[in-house]
Amino acid sequence: MKPDTRYTKSASINIAYQVFGSGTIDLVYIPGWVSNIDLMWACPELVSFLQQLGKIARVILFDKRGTGLSDRVVEFPTLEERMDDIRAVMDAVGSKKAALFGHSEGGSVSALFAATYPNRILALIAFGIFAKRISVPDYPWAPTNEERQKVYDMIENNWGSGAMNLE
Repeated sequence: MKPDTRYTKSASINIAYQVFGSGTIDLVYIPGWVSNIDLMWACPELVSFLQQLGKIARVILFDKRGTGLSDRVVEFPTLEERMDDIRAVMDAVGSKKAALFGHSEGGSVSALFAATYPNRILALIAFGIFAKRISVPDYPWAPTNEERQKVYDMIENNWGSGAMNLE
């Protein structure tokens, strides 16, 4: 069952969050590029995963600023602003210390949060994160500029159409 969506302020931005689970620790899931905490509950595989997490933790989900149910923003948020969003959500739910589960670019901000606020972290879990988004000689496994542009073009031309080729 989908938990209630609540909101907290991070500076002047409303950040949407949900809390569920009966575990003994807090686990904050930090999303990647896009998220929607309401639509997450429409994916049976993800619901199963979240429910299993809820058996071992009080799970705290949120939509980063500019995505999902959180307020839209005009400028790209800084990592510091995104860290403050994590802090604001943790404070709103009374979480003094939590494990952070950062997915994709959420892993980068989770690592920075952990380094900046080590007294608020139990553990850091990173999934699908990256050091760079563009291939360079010392990081050749990232996409080239051309490969990255194909993704940008696909997003621009197919967003919301069901033809996003995300398999």
